[in-house]
Parts: sequence; structure tokens; C-alpha cells
Amino acid sequence: MLRKQKKGTAIILGKRSIGFFSLILLAILLIVGGLSGCSGSATSGSSNNASNGELVIGLTDAESNFVAYEVDVVRLTLTKQNGAIVNALPVITRVDFSQYVEMTEFLTAATIPIGRYVKATLELDYSHANIQVQRHDGSSVQVDTDNIKDENGAPIIQLSAAVQLQGRNALIIAPGIPAHLTLDFDLSASNHVDITDPDLPVLTVRPTLMAEVNPANPKIHRLRGPLKEVNFADSSFRLIIRPFIHIISGGDERFGTLKVVTNAETFYDINGDKHLGDAGLAELELQPLLTAVIVIGDLDIVTRQFEAVQVYAGSSVPGGTLDVVTANVTSRSGNQLTARGATLIRASGSVVFNDEVGVDLDINTTVSRQLSTDVFAIEDISVGQQIMVFGELNEDETQIDAVHVQILLTTIKGHVKSTEANAVKVDLTAIDGRMIDLFDFTGTGETTDADPAEYMVDSTGLDTSGLDVGTPIKLRGFVTSFGHSAAVADFEARTLINVSEVKGLMAVTWLPPSSEAIANITSDNFVLNLDGAWLFHHLNRAGVVIDLTDLDQTPIIEPEDDSSGLFQIVQRGSHQFFFTFDGFVAELAQRLGDGAEVTHIIAIGAFDDTNAILSADLVTAGLN
Repeated sequence: MLRKQKKGTAIILGKRSIGFFSLILLAILLIVGGLSGCSGSATSGSSNNASNGELVIGLTDAESNFVAYEVDVVRLTLTKQNGAIVNALPVITRVDFSQYVEMTEFLTAATIPIGRYVKATLELDYSHANIQVQRHDGSSVQVDTDNIKDENGAPIIQLSAAVQLQGRNALIIAPGIPAHLTLDFDLSASNHVDITDPDLPVLTVRPTLMAEVNPANPKIHRLRGPLKEVNFADSSFRLIIRPFIHIISGGDERFGTLKVVTNAETFYDINGDKHLGDAGLAELELQPLLTAVIVIGDLDIVTRQFEAVQVYAGSSVPGGTLDVVTANVTSRSGNQLTARGATLIRASGSVVFNDEVGVDLDINTTVSRQLSTDVFAIEDISVGQQIMVFGELNEDETQIDAVHVQILLTTIKGHVKSTEANAVKVDLTAIDGRMIDLFDFTGTGETTDADPAEYMVDSTGLDTSGLDVGTPIKLRGFVTSFGHSAAVADFEARTLINVSEVKGLMAVTWLPPSSEAIANITSDNFVLNLDGAWLFHHLNRAGVVIDLTDLDQTPIIEPEDDSSGLFQIVQRGSHQFFFTFDGFVAELAQRLGDGAEVTHIIAIGAFDDTNAILSADLVTAGLN
């Protein structure tokens, strides 16, 4: 597991490439494990050149209600202190940010010149975006590219976001000291959807990126690519990186390669056969080079290694000889499933999205479950469960005949109704980000169907202390089999998160800018005046979003206990950084007194729901 390290942050300033209104993008650099690169333009592979160092870049997302959010990442450049620029992305890369809520995916591994890097710039292209949002009834609708706009109402073509790296947050590339940069795109904080017309939604984008240095609770990582080599003696193997939607085939190493370390607990699914530990690695060694592989695992900060938890190879990987659909079951009648929010990967390698797909099961359909070598049956597939279906899609891609179904870990969210020994009753609000009204629980119970308002969760082995009635929680696990007895819970939880204890991202904007947005500034805190707040006035904690204007009290921002952190004032393109809260608010008060107006506040910290207080270790105040 990743070990806890001291955290840090960095602020990002972004702006539209064609005269766009200034955007604030909050970012953080994660300096941990790493890999390879070169001067002027980054290169893949490892290098012993003392003038180069190793860097791995990953991309992730915070949870949102978007069904699909596909855009093109055009460039990712790193700027050195002396002004030299390195392009770290070899080709334009299509990314669906909505698919990376629970994990970070490796984007590239590069060898780049050693030195201190003070800026990273990410350019996103929306001209061919595929963005699907949920209507109020839970169905999805695509946003027309003409209706993707900036805060001034102008259509967006490209957004350029520059990460300003200051002080302790500078990215240092040195020989033999690998670095890892993770960019976290928060869709909830970055986008506002106006769905007044349910068939013509309008999307306003104000990008917000998050990250942190050596995070205490990092996401798991996913690595995709063809197999390069296996080293059984070293308990490791190496993959050629193929990020996101790129087809997993061929030996092209432009995205670099990454070493994967295994152990006795590593789970393998190779061509449908399950293995553990050395037996799985031995089977992987028998596969042809360039076999398609997907690895899910953890970065170990201390050893700077990527440690495999799950390995999938050959026909067990989407994009092989069968079509693949990944979606959540929204209803079941006999052996007919309805699945929503489906990502379809054809055997040819093409990737499409279809909001609803029918799944036909039969007695010959085989079933497996993530992280298990046990044998499962089609009866184990129930409503709400996320599944990956291997089979043959019909011509119009609305139905798939299932040859094999893999039961995947599923995320549910809601509020605690009650607790008892080894069980929590939850009032569900979403399953894998989809609204509960989409799901038909008919037939889920032998005598009594699952009730989403009183959804029973088996929490055996999990810490349920502090879960009062009404506490927002997030659970990850598996839905119980279809038609289960009344004595069995509806859901088997593997992890449980008390959302009220998770740090949140607060984002508030004022348009036009306001001279009264901040009130009662002291060395200890300041108060937000939400009168006149524009589209963004929310707090996002682990995908649970609070509208700050619905609170009974006015939000207050104060520093964490030690009053230290990273605080920034952005005005007319300049950035002034502070590492103590009192210095930050003194300068803020001075500028407001001189007539400046507030355009936005972005802050990260623990939120006290009772008193509406955010104890922040990162605050950005934007002034006009």
C-alpha cells in the first residue's frame, strides 16, 4: 500500500486559447515512483544519461454525474526554470474522464532533461467532444459542441491550462530519482450543466484540476498495454504503455514502458483462467510477446515501484476476439438484462458509447467475479451490479449475446438510515454515478425486493463507528445475487468511506465580480457572501456535492490547525503565494480595500457540516 507522506499543493492558471476569460485550475504534483524521457521533446524508455531523469504522468478524475466526457488531450508540456519547454505527450490522446473516477491511469512514461520545472501546461480540445449528461429522469443526452461554452458564453474550441509550480511544489527531475506527476480533473467543479431544455443541454466549463504531493489516500492505478517481457526471477514484468482509448496492440513505445512488480497475492485472469502469485506469473510468461494486458495496482512511494494487485491478459482483456460492453444492470427479467451507461469496445478496437444495451444470458454463459478465483453463475448477476460482458454485439450495437460476464466492483452512495452488527442500512442516492430512479429492483429478492430507500449493506470487517443517521457514505463492493433470500443483505461492501470525513473541494464564482464576496476578514478566517454567486457555488466530497446556497449558514473559510498551507492571490495574470494564512488574508484585505473585486474562490479542506466551516490547507482567491 502507499504510505502516508507530507502533502503539498500547487496552483494552476488556465486560459482559453482564443481570448478566453481567465480560468483557475487547481493542481497538485505527486512526486513518487517514475520512469523515462529526453531534451526538447520527451522520449520513452529508460536512460542512463546523467543529463536526463525519469517521469511518469498519470491522469484521473473526481466523481461526477457525467455519463461520458470525451475530449482530446492535445499537448502536455513542461517548462523549466530557464524557459526551456519539453513536450511530454507523444501524440494527441482521446480521454473519457468519466471512466477514471476510482483510479488513475498511466498516460505516459518519459525521459526528460534534469532540472527544476516550474510549469506544466495541459491543452484540451473540445471541437470533437463527446459529452453525455444525465437528464432529470436519469437518461442521458449528448451535449452539442456548439453548446459547450466558457463563462462569457463563447463556444469553446481549446482550453490551455498552465500549472504554476512554486517553492516546495516545484517538479525536480534528477538522475536516478524517478518522479510521478498526476493530474486530477474534477468534472463536478469544472462544469455547470443547464438542462432547462432536456434535449438541448448547455455546458459551461471552468476547468479545475486537483492533485497533491505524496497523497495520504491515493487512488489505485491502472496500466494498459502489450506485454514487453516477463522476468520470473525478479517477480516482475514490463508493459508498453497504451493509455485510455488507444488500441492495445503493436510494439510502438512512444508512450514509454513501465515495470510491474508482483507478489504472492497478485491475482491473474489470463484467457479466462484464474491464478494467484507465481502460478499466474508463470502463465503470463507463456503468453506471446505483445499480448494485451491490463494491470490494476498501487504505487509504493518508498520503493518507487508499481505493485500489481490484479492482472488481466489475452482474451480476458477488452479489445480481443470478442466485443465487450461495460455497464451497470438497471433491470433483469429472467435471463434478459438491461444495462445503462455502456462503453462498447468492438473486437476491431473501436470504442463507442451507448446509453442502453440489452444483454442476453443463457446456460452456456460463464461468470467470474473481480478478485476471486471462485466459480459464479448467471444468477449472481443482479440489479445495480457493474459488469463487463464479452460476446457478440448486434449490428446496431443495442444488444449483446453474452459468452462471458465479469462481475466488477460497484460503487454505491447514500445516507445512513441505521446501523447494526455487521450491517448498515442506506438510503441510496446513486450507483456508479447513475440516479437511483433508473434502477428497477423487481425480482432482486426471493420474497421481498431490495428497497433503495432502505438498502441493506453487509459491512462485516469494516469500521462503522461514527456513522450517525444521515451521514453521507460511499461503499464499494458487490451486489448480492438476483432473487436472494430475505436473510441476505442486498450488497456486500469491501470498502466504506464516511464522506463527512473526506476533504472537499469548494468552488465559488461571481459574475460580475463582487466587491462584497468576502466579508469579516480576520487573521483567523473570512466569510463568503454568496449573494451574486454565479453558476459555481458547490462543495464536492468524494462525489457527494453540496449546493452552498442551500446551507442554513454562510460558509466560513479558516486554515487548518497549524495555519500553514498554500494560499494564493491571482490578479491580472499575476500569482502571489503565501505559506501562512495570516499573511494571505492581510494581503487579501489590502487589495480589497484598494478596490479589487472577487471573481472566484477555490479551496480544499475538511468541512464542518454543522457550522459550515471549511478548514483549508489550500485557498485561491481570484481578483479582477
